[in-house]
Amino acid sequence: MKLFRLPLAAWPTALRALSLFTLPLLLLALLGPTPARAQEAQIRKAITERLPQLGAVEEVRKTPIAGLFEVRIGLDLFYTDAQGNYLIQGQILDTKNKRNLTEERVEKLSAIDFASLPVADAFTIVRGNGKRKVAVFQDPNCGYCKRFEKDLQGVDNITLHVFLYPILGPDSLEKSRNLWCAKDKGRAWQDWMVRDQLPAKVSCDSAALSRNVEFGRKWRISGTPTLVFTDGSRVPGAISAQQLEQKLAEIK
Repeated sequence: MKLFRLPLAAWPTALRALSLFTLPLLLLALLGPTPARAQEAQIRKAITERLPQLGAVEEVRKTPIAGLFEVRIGLDLFYTDAQGNYLIQGQILDTKNKRNLTEERVEKLSAIDFASLPVADAFTIVRGNGKRKVAVFQDPNCGYCKRFEKDLQGVDNITLHVFLYPILGPDSLEKSRNLWCAKDKGRAWQDWMVRDQLPAKVSCDSAALSRNVEFGRKWRISGTPTLVFTDGSRVPGAISAQQLEQKLAEIK
């Protein structure tokens, strides 16, 4: 084997280059974790060991309040001291700027990427040019959903992705199955929600309904209707046509 031999004159330059590359790595190895990472690890360890019933700690981060840290478990937010000795469940209000920091954080965390919605498990209703898009999770036995659908009749130039979300009992599941299996899903939906005409009893592969419920549980969709907009924001509960128009205008 032939060894690589560096000319003597080149050694000073090579050593300087090597030092520039290896010195930062060596310092990092000697210093160990940064104080911020060490503190995060300490909090994570304390909460996990002492309160395992809460579930896995997914994130620890500083808050605007000195010495107070946010602990995120799923979409649930808690607050703790630097040692993880105390846990607080509540909201942080910015009194100076009149902002609810906890609410803003939860909204950001619960935002749903509109492009990632499983629209294959929904049916679509297009009105006018369909330029504006909204996804709606609805239960066929939900009175607020019926009111919302009636208000929607006056909204044009919109595409609605309707996710059947049967969470109000066995009858909701049966109606959802009949609606999903209808030849014209959109028409059957409108007939029931707006005109109170029961969907015909039919059968087909309705696994999409189970997937919708699973998706909703993952994203904490706890009530119907729940609207999801293209900016990822969501609105729980029925809103008027005027409120919907205002929200769609804000997204532009």
